[in-house]
Amino acid sequence: MELTLHFLFNLSLLIVLLFFSLIWTENTKKVQSAGIFYCFSSLLICYGFSYPLTDHILLNLRNIPFVIGSLYIGISPYLGLVAIIIRAFFGIDLGFWITVSFYAIFSLMFWKLHPWFLEKSRKQRILIAIGFMYIVGIYQILPLNFALEGYPILDVNLAFLLIQPLGVGMIAYFLEEFDKFIIYRQQLITIERQEVVEKMGAAISHEIRNPLTAASGFVQLLHSDSLSPESRLQYLAIVRSELKSAERVIQDYLTIPKMKADGEDTIYINDALNNVIQMLIPSAQKNSIEIIANFSNESIVIGDSQKFHQCLVNIMKNGIESMPYGGTLTVETDATATNVIITIQDTGTGMTEEQLDRLGEPYYSTKGDQGTGLGTMVVFSVIRSMNGNIHVDSSLGEGTTFELVFRSSLAEDCLSINEIKKSNMVHN
Repeated sequence: MELTLHFLFNLSLLIVLLFFSLIWTENTKKVQSAGIFYCFSSLLICYGFSYPLTDHILLNLRNIPFVIGSLYIGISPYLGLVAIIIRAFFGIDLGFWITVSFYAIFSLMFWKLHPWFLEKSRKQRILIAIGFMYIVGIYQILPLNFALEGYPILDVNLAFLLIQPLGVGMIAYFLEEFDKFIIYRQQLITIERQEVVEKMGAAISHEIRNPLTAASGFVQLLHSDSLSPESRLQYLAIVRSELKSAERVIQDYLTIPKMKADGEDTIYINDALNNVIQMLIPSAQKNSIEIIANFSNESIVIGDSQKFHQCLVNIMKNGIESMPYGGTLTVETDATATNVIITIQDTGTGMTEEQLDRLGEPYYSTKGDQGTGLGTMVVFSVIRSMNGNIHVDSSLGEGTTFELVFRSSLAEDCLSINEIKKSNMVHN
């Protein structure tokens, strides 16, 4: 059984080389190059571990890479030529001419069968490769059975008719599974890209709907004949502001990976909250929701006013939507020497601990199919980019509380907030 053990060791080297080649293919995406490298490297390994049965007969597993490369890649003439050249270095003898005749016949045959082989199913290709390996093995051992006397014929037959087909079957199976893995991965990437596009489209629609709904509501109010000129101008200003918000939302989602508050605007917290509340009053009244505002002294923070406005809209609108049968939305502020705290509390359906833990994950929504999972993600991203902290407390059936904490920005020369406003009005 010495030859069989020698072939098993040689086969283990071919399988190890195969795995390195597959890793190379995975990293470089050069399937053809990796396959050619594997076949020619395997030929060299097989000849390097040849078993000298006699002075003129060298036995090895060179036909395994020959069959694999011929059927799967279609390079049988090149593999046959290289095998003949390598064999010539061992001597131009009877064994060399047998090698020449063998590869002349089978190189031409496999070259013609390559296109037909690739048209078969995965299972059929594996079985065909094993079958051809049996044919090649029988072609080799028939003359050996007649020519060898005093040698372990059983060992030779076992090595050629068991180890070689086993090796081809294993390598063909690994190649087919790797090919299937690549196809499945490409399909998965395509599906994920389609889902991202669909979700992004839904997210853009969802975010744009907020300002457009508000603008539409105030446009309807503008049709009232009893509306005072002051209210009409105020409503027109809100409509204009919300249309600009919709435009900014589109720009933001075109660069969603860079979704962060990078502006350096001076944001008056109470004014920002009042603007959002005024915008959401029609939606709140429609759902029988009372909005209670309890603000401390005016405070300012530095950040992107548009994105901050969008965050407040997302939080308050989610609170309103969580109270379909009415309730109370409480908006409070508190200012200390160092911090500004905004608390937004609803009496809605609340969230479970699992939902609370996943809040802010991309595409995760507590609204099921009605949500996109991007609104809250934007809130967390923008608040963090403004060097703020966000804390969420919720209990199922008892409502949800959002607490936003920012570092307070002090005006230069110790001016009061009112003085800053007056100064801005003079400059404007």
